Amino acid sequence: MSIFFSPYLAEPADAHALAPEPPPRPEGAPGVLFINLGTPDEPTPAAIRRYLAEFLSDPRVIEIPAALWQIILRLFILPRRPRDLAPRYKEIWWEEGSPLLVGSRRQAEGVEQELARRGVTIRAELGMRYGNPSIASAMDALRDAGCERVLVVPLYPQYAASTTATAVDKVNAYAKRRRNQPELRFIKRYPDDAGYIAALLASIRGHWRQHGKPERLLLSFHGIPRITVEKGDPYHRDCMDTVRALKQALGEDGALVHHAFQSRFGAQEWLQPYTEPTLREWARAGVASVDVMCPGFLADCLETLEEIQMQCRDAFLQEGGRAFRYIPCLNGDPAWVRGLADIVQRNLG
Repeated sequence: MSIFFSPYLAEPADAHALAPEPPPRPEGAPGVLFINLGTPDEPTPAAIRRYLAEFLSDPRVIEIPAALWQIILRLFILPRRPRDLAPRYKEIWWEEGSPLLVGSRRQAEGVEQELARRGVTIRAELGMRYGNPSIASAMDALRDAGCERVLVVPLYPQYAASTTATAVDKVNAYAKRRRNQPELRFIKRYPDDAGYIAALLASIRGHWRQHGKPERLLLSFHGIPRITVEKGDPYHRDCMDTVRALKQALGEDGALVHHAFQSRFGAQEWLQPYTEPTLREWARAGVASVDVMCPGFLADCLETLEEIQMQCRDAFLQEGGRAFRYIPCLNGDPAWVRGLADIVQRNLG
């Protein structure tokens, strides 16, 4: 008996014969999947809880044995943290929705339009690693549009295992379930890309033309545990590449530039110096005016609009500082859309 025999195939062999000439392959444009971290669907405790449950269950984000961590997460964090965060999210929520979602969507749509002006046709979709729109829904949309090739563009200029790598994992997990997989290509990092640095520079110069220069400019990056760098994560090096490139682009004003790391979570040591303690120390030392920019965030979010623009501002002023100004993320800035379109176009080949 043939090993390929099945009782479900017992009908005549030609009953459902395939056509000798199969239908043509889909001729969709290349797909470009932009990925950012994610956001609650709305600024409510229930929505925040759903988001945090997914985000904080990712083993690339929390490198603690899952059996122990899930007890901590379910018993101590999820019952309380969403209620605490809801007022903070409401305070920074835009009329169009979550700032992170709005800013990320403007970039994805802007790149598609910019490339169309250059005569390059793509199909752009936005997916969030956690929450909605999901990576799976974005990949489904590209599949339905006939995109046989997909370029994956994480909206993280600096690579980290807890951001870029977990996004790559999620895309590959989607592809693993597909019988007809798309051809995939991933952009890993662009911390000192010329277009990215030029957009940051233009944002700083424009801010200074309107408000004047500060005594110091602090570049605040999201922190990660120090031990992850010691284990081989290149994130710190990528951040320093951005600092170096921006200092160089600023010329003599590069002397104003300092860096720090924000959003520390838990008791272990994270990358230093820490942002808020740095600002407090500066104010106590007599620094009167500072500008803060967050180059690692391409779209504004809770960590920029609430942690930096509100909490860190209050901390600096409480310690005696007189002028604290936050320079917004690039969001849908036209200069950055052109720079991001350049990155995408180079990688479409």
